[in-house]
Amino acid sequence: MTRASPSVPICRMTADNPLLAPWTTPFGLPPFDTIRPEHFPDAFGQAMQAHLDEIAGIGADPAVPSFANTIEALQRSGRDLTRVQAVFSNLVVSQGGAALEALDRDWSPRLAQHGMRVALDPALFARVEALYARCEALGLAEDQRRLLERTHLGFIRSGAALDAAGKARMAAITERLAVLHTAFGQNVLHNEKTWSLPLAETDLDGLPDFARAGAAEAAAERGLPGYAITLARSLIEPFLTFSARRDLRQVAHAAWVARGTHPGAHDNRPLIPEILALRRERAQLLGYPGFAEFRLADSMAGSVEAAEGLLAEVWEPARRKAAAERDRLLAVARAEGLEGPLQPWDWRYYAEKVRRADYDLDETELKQYFVLENIQQAAFDTASRLFGLEFVPQPGLPAYHPDLRVYEVRDAGGHVGLFLADPYARPDKRSGAWMSSYRDQEAMDEAISPIVVNNNNFARATPTLLSFDDAETLFHEFGHALHGLLSRVRYPAQSGTSVRRDFVELPSQIYEHWIALPETLRRYARHHATGAPIPERLIERLLAARSFNQGFASVEYTGSALIDMALHRHPAPESLDIDAFERDFLARIGMPPEIGLRHRPAHFQHLFAGGGYAAGYYSYLWSEVLDADGFEAFETAGDPFEPAIAARLRQLLSAGDTRDPMQLYVAFRGRPPSTAALLRNRGLAA
Repeated sequence: MTRASPSVPICRMTADNPLLAPWTTPFGLPPFDTIRPEHFPDAFGQAMQAHLDEIAGIGADPAVPSFANTIEALQRSGRDLTRVQAVFSNLVVSQGGAALEALDRDWSPRLAQHGMRVALDPALFARVEALYARCEALGLAEDQRRLLERTHLGFIRSGAALDAAGKARMAAITERLAVLHTAFGQNVLHNEKTWSLPLAETDLDGLPDFARAGAAEAAAERGLPGYAITLARSLIEPFLTFSARRDLRQVAHAAWVARGTHPGAHDNRPLIPEILALRRERAQLLGYPGFAEFRLADSMAGSVEAAEGLLAEVWEPARRKAAAERDRLLAVARAEGLEGPLQPWDWRYYAEKVRRADYDLDETELKQYFVLENIQQAAFDTASRLFGLEFVPQPGLPAYHPDLRVYEVRDAGGHVGLFLADPYARPDKRSGAWMSSYRDQEAMDEAISPIVVNNNNFARATPTLLSFDDAETLFHEFGHALHGLLSRVRYPAQSGTSVRRDFVELPSQIYEHWIALPETLRRYARHHATGAPIPERLIERLLAARSFNQGFASVEYTGSALIDMALHRHPAPESLDIDAFERDFLARIGMPPEIGLRHRPAHFQHLFAGGGYAAGYYSYLWSEVLDADGFEAFETAGDPFEPAIAARLRQLLSAGDTRDPMQLYVAFRGRPPSTAALLRNRGLAA
């Protein structure tokens, strides 16, 4: 998740570059209509120098270190760079294109090097260290004390306390990792952009109308005749679910799981050992045995053992449930004439048949009621009922792409922020779904409102129809957006989603519960052609089937979390043969061959296109413990919009990183979390 700064004018900068001039756009929105790739090098160069000048000024201050002249001064520094970098990092993944990708390759190591110059500045660290030593005597407010403690810890974990040789090596590692992370992500994007499966009318057997429409749009977008399946999840998963052509399902699945593994310039397998080795070396420089221990030391879990214990608690029940699911699928497949074992490209196809048979639930019929615009409105209206928010379209504001929709967010007190929605897949856009920010809320010197963006990759069609999983994804990312929008903190470093990795998914995952409420479905799940509400029988069957196929889902996710931890605990990662390691690991944990990993290492962008989820992919499950347990508060009250509980949830969302996350959770829930609701929701309880 990116950070962003107020839209203040950049000092000593000229007006002919929109990144360097004051922004006069409403609400401080970046002037997307005037920003071009060639504007970034000059803006980065000037903003980086301005930041270094500010850091030098803090370090050279002759006054005794104080919270104001050191920590608050540090919070004010780098605003110019943060503003430029926020626009750049968001456009690279949302807009993409050859020019921005080239700039990303060029500037990612420079920006990493710049960050380490700040983090390893000896005069600055000396002041922070002196303040930290006097923390008890400073009389700080709770948020200030936590900011001082977390700032000091950040310097320590960046290597500021190392000797000169250690600092130099730490800087070199960070710079090299930035290069490798960028290359990894661009290699996956290259595979996704260049592969497609052309389809003729005779190849569409089994595909429902919405899947055919999506394939037609994808073909047109790529200049191909007829239809095409690409590696966008919103296209390939429906194809694997509905296509009666087993041969084509196999081709599509093979391409999907092979991303990042093609020999040549875009092969990610050689990058992984180097990334892992550099992370391990960095952790050892800081006194940890390995990277996983380093990462988990600053988490809610607190240790590798705690994270692995949670994964183990889920793994065996998930495997047992998946085995029962496989047997049921095989029974249907055998009746249809399938010989031999069930293959990974068969699972979704026969799972859909079983779902129809056992729950009388047809994904094709269900999808007719989930229109993108209606589900987005459901997310807005849920936030209105819970938190008193209003989302007002602003169609006249500048946008970086015609797909983008901009909304002003208001509450009873007036302006809250801006919400940007970018829902559709495009060839140059990064795959997946995510929330980010162009500007974070703060109130240190003045009230600064947030600007957040949700990116999804739904297959474009008219109308755009979502699966129920797609609808949950939209609500998930919108939960992240609310975390940013509802932030009410003083200091930018504590704003919104700037929390520990295994806490950041709580706001997103708990919000998913509201799309599954019968009252939400009755109001917003309406037939795309007639406008009729979804029939009660479909609601009943949908909710009855929610634990269906959860063995599969739990196995493919938990396996990915387990291999993440294993890779980051490997004692000699530089010598890894990643294909052999993956094969041996899956055999060791007993991965069902019909399922496989949700993310194979060579395209596991959570881990290797950046460091955010490295040795931290378990955090989705950790946060699911919190969200399942937390939503029980509403269930126990008998009202999913109970005002007092909603108010406590808003307090949790608004607090950012001003308090320890477990303290925030206990204040919301009244007690520590339990895993019981998680296991029950996934159908894994004994």
